[in-house]
Amino acid sequence: MQRDPLPSSADQDAVWGEHFSDDLERTIRAEIADAERPDQPVRRMLRRARAWVAQHPRLERAYRTAVGIVGGVLTAGGVLLIPLPGPGWLVVFLGLAVLGTEFGWARRLAGWLKRRLDQFWAWWKARRARRAAQQTMA
Repeated sequence: MQRDPLPSSADQDAVWGEHFSDDLERTIRAEIADAERPDQPVRRMLRRARAWVAQHPRLERAYRTAVGIVGGVLTAGGVLLIPLPGPGWLVVFLGLAVLGTEFGWARRLAGWLKRRLDQFWAWWKARRARRAAQQTMA
């Protein structure tokens, strides 16, 4: 009895991969937008806590220092993890998110990186689609 060969990656993408990927991407983007809404209860609670910290100058200085250290360590650790398999970019964005809670430059840098990553992802998907089309023609 002879088995059918497994479909290639390009064949899988042609059948279900791209559609699934687009649906997943839309779902993730919608969930991120929902979580970033300022009227979320957790965000309101954190704003109140931050306002209380801002009323105490010594506590505010310690808080900003701790945020800088934790965010900096996470970002630096993520940069070191980028070439390795695993969550390198995720850790970088987590570190920038921590830094972005107190520092405007980190918030702007995270936004810039997100836009570049979106551009790269669009380029990558177009490249894969071109390669898949070339392989089906050949």
